[in-house]
Amino acid sequence: MAKFVYLFKEGKADMKALLGGKGANLAEMTNIGLPVPPGMTITTEACTEYYRLERRLPEGLMDEVQRNLSVVEEQAGKKFGDLANPLLVSVRSGAMFSMPGMMDTILNLGLNEQTVQSVARNTGNLRFAYDAYRRFIQMFSDVVLEIPKYDFEDLLHNQKEAQGVKYDQDLTAESLRIIIDNYKKLVVDRTGRPFPENPLDQLTLSVEAVFRSWNNDRAIIYRNLNKIDHDLGTAVNIQSMVFGNMGNDSGTGVAFTRNPSTGENVLYGEFLTNAQGEDVVAGIRTPRPIAQLKDEMPELYNEFVRIARLLENHYKNMQDIEFTIERGRLYILQTRNGKRTAQASVRVAYELAQEGLITKQQALLLVDPGQLDQLLHRQIDSQAELNVIAQGLPASPGAASGQVVFDSDDAERLAKAGKKVVLVRTETTPDDIHGIVAAQGILTSRGGMTSHAAVVARGMGKPCVCGCEAIRIDYIKAEFSVGSIVIKQGELISIDGATGRVILGQVPMKDPEISAEYTTLLTWADEVKYLGIRANADTPEDAKKAREFGATGIGLVRTEHMFMGQDRLPYVQQMILAETLETRQEALTYLLPMQEGDFYGILQAMAGYPVTIRLLDPPLHEFLPSLEELLIETTELRVTGHNPALLDEKLLLLKKVRSLHEFNPMLGHRGCRLGITFPEVYEMQMQAIFNATARLTQEGLEVLPEVEIPLTIDVNEMKFFKKRIDDIAAATMASYNVKFHYSVGTMIEMPRACVIADELAEYCDFFSFGTNDLTQTTFGFSRDDAEGKFLPHYLERKILKENPFIVIDRKGVGALMEMAVQRGRKTKPDLEIGICGEHGGEPASIAFCHQVGLNYVSCSPYRVPIARLAAAQAAISEGEIIGTR
Repeated sequence: MAKFVYLFKEGKADMKALLGGKGANLAEMTNIGLPVPPGMTITTEACTEYYRLERRLPEGLMDEVQRNLSVVEEQAGKKFGDLANPLLVSVRSGAMFSMPGMMDTILNLGLNEQTVQSVARNTGNLRFAYDAYRRFIQMFSDVVLEIPKYDFEDLLHNQKEAQGVKYDQDLTAESLRIIIDNYKKLVVDRTGRPFPENPLDQLTLSVEAVFRSWNNDRAIIYRNLNKIDHDLGTAVNIQSMVFGNMGNDSGTGVAFTRNPSTGENVLYGEFLTNAQGEDVVAGIRTPRPIAQLKDEMPELYNEFVRIARLLENHYKNMQDIEFTIERGRLYILQTRNGKRTAQASVRVAYELAQEGLITKQQALLLVDPGQLDQLLHRQIDSQAELNVIAQGLPASPGAASGQVVFDSDDAERLAKAGKKVVLVRTETTPDDIHGIVAAQGILTSRGGMTSHAAVVARGMGKPCVCGCEAIRIDYIKAEFSVGSIVIKQGELISIDGATGRVILGQVPMKDPEISAEYTTLLTWADEVKYLGIRANADTPEDAKKAREFGATGIGLVRTEHMFMGQDRLPYVQQMILAETLETRQEALTYLLPMQEGDFYGILQAMAGYPVTIRLLDPPLHEFLPSLEELLIETTELRVTGHNPALLDEKLLLLKKVRSLHEFNPMLGHRGCRLGITFPEVYEMQMQAIFNATARLTQEGLEVLPEVEIPLTIDVNEMKFFKKRIDDIAAATMASYNVKFHYSVGTMIEMPRACVIADELAEYCDFFSFGTNDLTQTTFGFSRDDAEGKFLPHYLERKILKENPFIVIDRKGVGALMEMAVQRGRKTKPDLEIGICGEHGGEPASIAFCHQVGLNYVSCSPYRVPIARLAAAQAAISEGEIIGTR
């Protein structure tokens, strides 16, 4: 039979998967000689077996518990259920990863009408015994019998009023006896059965309840948020009770070895005298700072400081410690790595390394890369009172306040007038780029974490909340509603892109603070990482910001964003509407110097570093008004008859939009297919790139343009473009009388391109994975439709473990990437390969890119620091779970 129960002395710190974090740490502290009350741990394997047996305890489990309980009784000098000297125990959950407050705990287990009198007699304190008993009945009934806690709180409150006292500790033994009787009556009324008296029955039911709590709603939500596997199960810790509520020489508290908000190296925490552990967090009494314990119990305080330092040195990490004082004696109930803010996390890692407790590499593993996002953006002041009216997806971190606007033109106009605006749209398209640029933040009612709004906002470092389905937008009335609340254009709202909250009115903000510790930590990361870190940037300003954050190149310049400016959109539309080559060339003549200026600025900002410029990618209809808008406008013009010339113009536009209409435009006439149909468009872009390169070369700058062809699916496409690129480059060098370096490559975003990567490599200097489209075409999902409609159900039902648009799907998309890397480098061993999709800034995906041998990842400028740290962790940890030590 499998071993399901371990005494604390049988375990150790590296058994977290089996004993849970709490059980492994209790075992470790026991074995290094700390004052830990004796106990045992039921393993996580017992929990998974409980669920496999459809919520039945494994056969023989409680027999094994009883055998180990006899050893605990011997260590404690008390016997469970004994009438002379009863042992009371706590029953606590403890998963592999810390899930504070998400699962259930029962204290004082083993009390009944007989043993409570024994406890009173042995301690000489009837009030204490009754207080422990009423707590036990309340916790057991809440957790095991599922009677709501507030029903017991009402009875407790009524008795405090009857006695005329404010605090629980002021209740007399007589009042507590009345409460106990009322509690027991409530149990009979709700369950039809008396409260269980047999301690072993109490223990069996409590173990089952803790196993059940693994799958309560709050635990499931917490695991989803923190990407914790739902199949791990929880351990159960059964530990002899020590009591902080035996008088003023007793107490309980929680302390951190360093300040969890700032990282300062000072003991930080709270305690309460004459209290049990739940009182500290329940808010019934106000705890006092741990420093005041020094005045009340100086010897005990010094002993606690010694143990806190010992634990931090032992675990080589900041610790979160639970302790109880029973009649002047200190007991340690739990230690775990302390959760802290991003600011504190960076400072703690840096200072532990400076103190010589850990190496620089170990310091890098202490910081969750995702936390760094908090340090680079404005945040809502944590002290502020907020009127949260809706919740969406946290698509781009940071916070913003501003007047509501529903139209990108209005956003641009108001921003130029000095107003701060939040752009509210059902969803955004490339047409909205100028509105996104002008806005403080973006709120959409549709779309997911990788929707257009999310991707563009992250690239600009602007806060964005997407998929906020609770809001109903009425463009005609220029307002949106959430239930009965109506917010009109011009009214103030705030959004928190880190949490997805939508807040009524303006809220106080805090500016980001970049510390010296943060800068140093990232320097250490650069020393060990293998992957290069580039940025996705479409403007010289983005490129400069990327350099500030430590990017060593641009992995993606999306040239379509350059076509959206109000000064050039008319020429783009003229180019699209052109019926002849001459008319199209005329429009391109205007666009050429504009594009050249764009490329000049970006290449100049990235002098000395490679810049990958993707030629035009989206379908042409995205540069024209929508079909719906044109139908409304032409109908209105027909009905009014006011402007026949404008009607003719709009009808011509409508005809062109209809001719460009596609059933599935993302799989239609876009990418290199446009370049083959209208080669003059791509040739204009090639010429603009090389003109800018030649001018900068003449000025003495080294620039390294990489011309990227999107959406290739055949080697003949690359042959077609490679010849044109080489011809234009050679002609430009001759014209400017300069020599410059350039590269030619393709974006790998179709499964077929992965399969024929060996052929494509013959005509490519580099590959860059466009994992957004590669994921869509591998899964057969439309990204926005999937995230908005069915993908949440797939994640909830565990059909998919992760959103594949956020974390690379290693089995499918990842396998295709590996194939492309291997086949491409078989043809060309020195082929440079990177990734420029949104996955390039996600830590788990970065680790995969390291494992398959990519040269670089590229992400939005504000995620460059995250990528630098994640790349270092990937190089150090080789697949280990990171940022959680």
